[in-house]
Amino acid sequence: MEGKIRKIDLEISEDKLQKDLERYVEKILELGATKAKIVKAGEIPVDERVVLKCQIPRCFGYGVGANCPPNTLKPEELRSVLKKYKWAVFFIKDIPPRVIVRDKATIKERVAAYQNVFKIINEVESMAFYDGYYLAFGLAAGSCRHTFCGLEKSCPAMEGERCRFSLRSRPSMEAVGIDVYRMTASAGWDIYPIGSDAKPEDIPKGTLAGIVIVH
Repeated sequence: MEGKIRKIDLEISEDKLQKDLERYVEKILELGATKAKIVKAGEIPVDERVVLKCQIPRCFGYGVGANCPPNTLKPEELRSVLKKYKWAVFFIKDIPPRVIVRDKATIKERVAAYQNVFKIINEVESMAFYDGYYLAFGLAAGSCRHTFCGLEKSCPAMEGERCRFSLRSRPSMEAVGIDVYRMTASAGWDIYPIGSDAKPEDIPKGTLAGIVIVH
């Protein structure tokens, strides 16, 4: 949180809102993102096929965490929610190819990169909340189960207990059906498909993405 907590104002001017969104973009870049921009909530691409890819082929995170499919918000639910919002801030973080591929030798660096995306989301969502956008929410990248609890045997939230990282964990963009590839490419930013057998020398760069739906 930065500065004073604002009172809740039900009438927010477009000028004030845009200035706040610009501040969030600046903060996102300050926290380690490569690129960031303001986007219209109505232009966020949500597609059921994104979640389908969690199942075919079956992702190692599918069904093992509270914030991964099929245990989180469904694409149709998100699509309905987004109709109530107008603006969001979207960002990407470029990752070296050798880090993004699934290699045990770089797992610590890879987890740190994902955790940085979660940190950005956490801080900017908090900024928006204390600025009076109390319904703001963020979506990160990857599985929180493997980002924060990769060495743990289970996810407490799946067993009816409190999440170990209740204020930091959240679904990824792709877990709720946002087409991150399309959204990134539509922003004019480069992104490459990286599968389980991808080789670092064949990949120009890796990309992680996050978004905060503000107002």
